[in-house]
Amino acid sequence: MSGLLSGVVGAFVEAWSELRVNKLRVLLSLIGVAVAVAALTAVVGLGSLAEQSTRESSEKSGGRPATYTVSAYSQGATPLDPALLDDEFRSTMSRYQISWASENLYTTRSVQLPGGLTDVSAQVVDPEYGEMHRVSMAEGSWFVDGDDRRMAPAVVVNEALWDTLGRPPVASHPTLLLTGTDSVTGVVVGVTAAQYAEEAPGLFLLPSDDHDLVPLSQGGYAETPQYEMWLPTSSGDQLSTMVQGNLAAALGDDVQVDVNRSDYAAYAGDSDPFLPIKLIITGVGVLVLLLGGLGLVNIALVTVRQRIREIGVRRSFGATAPRVFFSVMLESVAGTVVAGAVGVMVAVLVVQNPTVQGFIAQGSVDDLPPFPITAALIGLGSATLIGAVAGVLPALVAVRVKVIDAIRY
Repeated sequence: MSGLLSGVVGAFVEAWSELRVNKLRVLLSLIGVAVAVAALTAVVGLGSLAEQSTRESSEKSGGRPATYTVSAYSQGATPLDPALLDDEFRSTMSRYQISWASENLYTTRSVQLPGGLTDVSAQVVDPEYGEMHRVSMAEGSWFVDGDDRRMAPAVVVNEALWDTLGRPPVASHPTLLLTGTDSVTGVVVGVTAAQYAEEAPGLFLLPSDDHDLVPLSQGGYAETPQYEMWLPTSSGDQLSTMVQGNLAAALGDDVQVDVNRSDYAAYAGDSDPFLPIKLIITGVGVLVLLLGGLGLVNIALVTVRQRIREIGVRRSFGATAPRVFFSVMLESVAGTVVAGAVGVMVAVLVVQNPTVQGFIAQGSVDDLPPFPITAALIGLGSATLIGAVAGVLPALVAVRVKVIDAIRY
């Protein structure tokens, strides 16, 4: 055992000595490997950022995993009472201790703007909706507990509506006149960040029975909202079935209750929804690394052929074939490990650069992921592997050298 260990250590020492003797040649041969490892590691790191951006974008529209949409409608002649549905839904959430739940009513509201009374798209939601859908704020803040008890209703507007209002500072408590059967002055408490270019003006309101704000142009009909609940992924299906059964029993046989999962993970089943992105990233990284490895093999072969006399002298003094083999191969391994470490450091600097992160994320990532340790490990592991593979062929050439022919060379 000690003899094997001393042989391995001796091979490493010889390999390192050879690298020091041929510094310039080694440096030139390893530049390509360092660039390849840096590219591979950066691709994996940036892929993680792109995946996070895609995930957050999906969560903003469909909710976090696992978000379920609850809707109900009457199958009989009597319309469903929205107030009864609201009471039963909130009672059910309390019964099953579901804290992340929200009304989600897409509607319109008539708003007095500088150009006159205008119907603006609106959403009636609870404060929990902001966390469930990763709502990003450009100014001010999202709804908080207690906003529903304000004398003047709290209103959150998007950037398009804020521009229409002249972008007044939120700290100055700008107001909006909302009209329907009733009229009320709302106070703008926050501005949501635009999700896409040319976004239409819109606003968010909290649920309230104090005022009838359905636009008169819509005939004052009763609006029946949908609801959302954010459940644990492990027990979401079971819990949602219980909620559906409870609501169906409470609302009567004439009411159809539907509960469906709406987040992006619901459409992927047991598969990884980001598998295509990962496969593309992996393919690009492997291709880049192979190109760097091919360059290293060519240079290593040329180097070995130039060292045939040296290898022959070592063999004549008793160096065994395995010793020569591992010494030559470890030269590539030792060099590529150093090149890999340099490449990983360069990749970290690139991926963590705020300008690069902003370009990849396009402002859509709230929780920037740290540099993935797996990317660094992949970079170092790939450098070691490519060094070993690139060193095998030159090492085989070195072993096949005949002592007498090498001395005559």
